[in-house]
Amino acid sequence: MENNLTTPRILVGVDGSDHSVAALRGASRIAAAMHANIRAVSAWEYPTMFYPVPDWSPKDDAAKALDAALEQAFGTDLPANLEREVLCGNAPKVLIEQSKDADMLVLGSRGHGGFTGMLLGSVSAACAQHAHCPVLILHRGDTSKITGSTAEADAPAAR
Repeated sequence: MENNLTTPRILVGVDGSDHSVAALRGASRIAAAMHANIRAVSAWEYPTMFYPVPDWSPKDDAAKALDAALEQAFGTDLPANLEREVLCGNAPKVLIEQSKDADMLVLGSRGHGGFTGMLLGSVSAACAQHAHCPVLILHRGDTSKITGSTAEADAPAAR
């Protein structure tokens, strides 16, 4: 992956949801057009009421969710311009802080949390309001609208 100050950087928030997989696919298309690097970030934190559970690590869970989302988005052939990172902290705060070094932040419209049926999740809403770069929020199946159509993107999203 090219890593200099002139190469555009696209940050993608990933929680393992179908929406974050769509965000990865969309970011990949944009990155190809912009000759940009992609930085896939998953954030984790201990639950508010945390009681130690042997052999459980929220960091490991976040890393597994990130790996699974990358595999779902790209298969085993990950883009060469992709960097992955798992960071400790509240997801909106982590992504807003990381957006300082990004040219664009790409997010799914909803993640795993919240209420079913909401059009915009709390992380997406917070990032849209406070990020330090432009924010693109994608719904599942929206990636065909970015740079053209593909058979995979045209397939109806499972709802």
